[in-house]
Amino acid sequence: MTNNNKMATKPMLPLIISMALPPLCSMFMQYTYNFVDCIFVSWISEDALTAVSLSFPITTLMIALSIWLGVGINVLIAKALGAGKPYLADSVVTHGLIISSVVGTALIIILLIIIKPYFLTFVDDPIIYDSCLEYMYICAFFQLPNMVHIAIQKIIQGTGNMLSPMLFQMAGVVLNFILDPILIFGIGFFPEMGVKGAAVSTLAGYTFSMLLAFYVLLCTKQKVKIKTKGFKIDWETFRDIIVIGLPSFIMNALGAFMVTFANIFLIGYSTTAVAFFGAYFKAQQMIVMTVNGLIQGCIPIMSFNYGAKDKNRLQQAFNYGTTIAVVIMGFGALLLWVFPEVILRIFMASQEMISFGVPAMRIMAISYVFNGIATMVASYMQSCGMVRYSIIINILRQLGLLLPAMWILTSLMGMSGVWYAFIVAEVLTCIYCAYVYKKNHI
Repeated sequence: MTNNNKMATKPMLPLIISMALPPLCSMFMQYTYNFVDCIFVSWISEDALTAVSLSFPITTLMIALSIWLGVGINVLIAKALGAGKPYLADSVVTHGLIISSVVGTALIIILLIIIKPYFLTFVDDPIIYDSCLEYMYICAFFQLPNMVHIAIQKIIQGTGNMLSPMLFQMAGVVLNFILDPILIFGIGFFPEMGVKGAAVSTLAGYTFSMLLAFYVLLCTKQKVKIKTKGFKIDWETFRDIIVIGLPSFIMNALGAFMVTFANIFLIGYSTTAVAFFGAYFKAQQMIVMTVNGLIQGCIPIMSFNYGAKDKNRLQQAFNYGTTIAVVIMGFGALLLWVFPEVILRIFMASQEMISFGVPAMRIMAISYVFNGIATMVASYMQSCGMVRYSIIINILRQLGLLLPAMWILTSLMGMSGVWYAFIVAEVLTCIYCAYVYKKNHI
């Protein structure tokens, strides 16, 4: 019965807060792996840091692919439980683990094939190139444990249990943090491995999280379980996992592509402009990650109540979620308006960078509230099975409208056009969201 589930009965605002905080912490920790590697590797040399930094787009896409399948699994489980069909939820669990394992293994093979040509495209220095290969040839193998542990994380979150997934992910991050200095610098009886040590630490962290995730799923009481008796492959379930999770992949992957294209515009002005945008993007990610944590908490609530045909609670979840997203993004914008120079100095910004970076951050911060609204509308559409609209919204925000805006505005305003393009893209996307929501809301 759905009325036994807190997503059907608990007051909405406390429910959203309790559901959103653990995935927020989980996403922060997911982001921490490469960030921590960069901190310790920077102590080796600048070349070593460059190698790990150049690997960041690949590892970002690896994580985005894992979240793709994980969110698809999460939504299907929440819908099945909301519709009072636990047997269907158990089937999704099994299908989710199968597709995660198969895709994770296939991606390892693909990564091992493309790593050399990928880095040859960007790197001329043989020392940096060798370090890139050392790091990524090991990191490629974290895709399988990463994909499986995120699948189990989303399986358990789909039942309303947000705490256990946070704990087993935290355990992996802590292990990575402990092993990084030990393996990189050869502390105690461990050999000095340099960049390889950072990669081994990352692989160990993800593997440990996967093992703990299996323990939680198999050995503790959960609302779902792996279905083995009478299980039959249902290709439509695989398809639904892929289709429903696609908007989350696009949302997480487009950030990497957006930075690349923005840099193409900025490199024509100065390398300092490129460095500034990299520093700004890291600061911005801390704010966006908070909203993403909110979304991870709201999606299963909205999916559950959509499956339960409870329009009132579905609408409550959307309204509260949108209000919180606007508040979070508004607060983030305020921080960038009041403390832009302080934030830039954390990244050892030069005076030249500060001179144009401070006004640039204030300009881009104006777009944040519109970003929060569009992101919540996209999540609402995803939760209600209207995946096409969710995909369109995410593409418009980060590529479809942003790139033409950058092209037009830089020709009119110079480098400042890049910053104003974010406002134009977010406002126009928000207008489209209002139209889509009015036309399709349940």
